[in-house]
Amino acid sequence: MDLGSLVNALILGVSIASIWLIAALGLTIIYGTAGVINMAHGEFIMLGAYSSYMLQSYLKIPYFLCIPASFVIVALVGLALERGLIRYLYKRPLDTLLATYGVSLVLMQGVRLIFGSDPKYISVPEIFSTNIALGSASISTFRVIVLAITALLVLALWFLFYRTRFGIQVRAVVQNKEMASSFGINSGRIYMMTFALGAGLAGVAGSLFGVLAIVLPTMGASYVVQAFLMVIVGGGSLAGSVAASGMAGEMQSVFAALTNDTFARFIIFVLIVVFLRFRPQGLFAQGGVRR
Repeated sequence: MDLGSLVNALILGVSIASIWLIAALGLTIIYGTAGVINMAHGEFIMLGAYSSYMLQSYLKIPYFLCIPASFVIVALVGLALERGLIRYLYKRPLDTLLATYGVSLVLMQGVRLIFGSDPKYISVPEIFSTNIALGSASISTFRVIVLAITALLVLALWFLFYRTRFGIQVRAVVQNKEMASSFGINSGRIYMMTFALGAGLAGVAGSLFGVLAIVLPTMGASYVVQAFLMVIVGGGSLAGSVAASGMAGEMQSVFAALTNDTFARFIIFVLIVVFLRFRPQGLFAQGGVRR
C-alpha cells in the first residue's frame, strides 16, 4: 500500500467510524442507562428511514427537516414501547432481550405490510451527491454531512449528560438507583426518557442510512450487530463508543484496502473477541455499580 492509498483508507475510515458510531449512539444511551439489551434497535433505525421516506414522499417535506422529524416519530415509538412493555422487565434481562426481539419482528412485518417489500429511496439535494477531493483521496459529500451530524450529536449528548441537571440524575440512577431515589430522583422517569432518547437517535441514524443504502424492512439488521459491538467494546459509555467506533472504523478501512471488505470484517470481529477475552468490561468501564 502506497502513501496515497493509506491516506485514502484513513479518510474513509473516519467515515466508516461515524456510521458505526451514529448507529451505536442510541443503543449506548439505552444500555448504558437502563442495562437493557434492545434487540429492536435495528428496527428503530429502519423506522427512522421509513419516516423520512414517508415525510418526503407524501408530505413533500425537505430532507433536512425529515431528520429531526424522524427523531420525534421514533422517540414516540420508543416511549410507547417503554411504557407499555419494557418498564415491567427491567429486573428480568433475559425476558427483556426476548421481548425486544419479538418487538423487532412485529415492527419489521408491520412495515412490510404497510409499505411492501420493494425497496424505497430517500433523495437529497443534488449538491450532496458529489464528491470532495482531499489530495489524492476522495469522499462523498453526504458522508461528510454524516460525520458532521455525528460530531454534533456526540457534543450534544456530552453536554446533556455532563452539564445539565438531567445528566446528573441519569448518572446517579446508573450508579445507585436506591440512593438516587432517596434524593427524590424518579428512576422510572429517567429510564423512560433515556429509552425515548435512544430510540430517537436511532431514528436519526435511519434517516441518514436511508440515503447511503436502500430503504428496506430488513435494513436494520445490517447495522445492529456493529452497533452492539461498539457499545460492548466501549464499555457502555459515550466516550467508549466514540473510541471503539473510531478504532474499528479505521482498522476496517485499512484492512479492506489491504485485502477485501469481507476479510476485513472477519479480522475486526476476531480482534474484538480477543479483546473482550482479556478486558470484558470494555475500553471505559462505567464508574460505580449498577443496582
